[in-house]
Amino acid sequence: MALNPNSKTSPLFHLLLFLLGNMASATVFTIRNQCSYTIWPGTLSGNGAAILGSGGFSLAPGASVQLTAPSGWSGRFWARTGCNFDGAGNGQCATGDCAGGLRCTGGGVPPVTLAEFTIGSSGNGNKDFYDVSLVDGYNVEMGVRATGGTGDCQYAGCVADLNGLCPAELQVRSGGGAVVACKSACAAFNRAEFCCTGEHSSPQTCSPTQYSEMFKKACPSAYSYAYDDASSTCTCSGADYSITFCPAGSSTRH
Repeated sequence: MALNPNSKTSPLFHLLLFLLGNMASATVFTIRNQCSYTIWPGTLSGNGAAILGSGGFSLAPGASVQLTAPSGWSGRFWARTGCNFDGAGNGQCATGDCAGGLRCTGGGVPPVTLAEFTIGSSGNGNKDFYDVSLVDGYNVEMGVRATGGTGDCQYAGCVADLNGLCPAELQVRSGGGAVVACKSACAAFNRAEFCCTGEHSSPQTCSPTQYSEMFKKACPSAYSYAYDDASSTCTCSGADYSITFCPAGSSTRH
């Protein structure tokens, strides 16, 4: 039976409009692994939003997956490395580990490179906000590219190997001695001037440090410390996003 668009009593028509509206406003994240080793991406959703990818999954070298987020979604993505999970999904990772095993029920344990998103809704003018953050440290190269959107839609990322540049006092090493992650100065020293807390809890009193400046020099489009907003927060409207781990490829095995 044909739908009558002028009918005020056509629930099927209104359902169709609802579904089409949601499809139009959905955002697709394409997550790619260009590393030479398997990673286990983790996902975390904020404010009770839909959990994407069941919280976490395995991604082999060269593989990709697509995840769809509704309007207004906010959350983060990161890579876990050196993981061992049993058939039930129980296990641990060398970097980026989370509660819940394979399927994360919380954020990744620092140090970890993060991609953070707040997807647009009518409440914020349908503008997306996104960044790649090193505030919690670094474990894997990451890049975020917007496609099909309007606005500035900048590339965000850290494509340098910070593990190779990491000062000894920030290094996290595997059992075999390889540097597998680089801590933030806050995590390493727990001092107010590095954590932007206490008397250093404002943009005026928390300045870049030698460590955050090292991160910023290596990765100019990534957040290097808590108040690095001006050069690190990206905006776009109506875009889909590609999140690529090891964008330039990597032969370093974690």
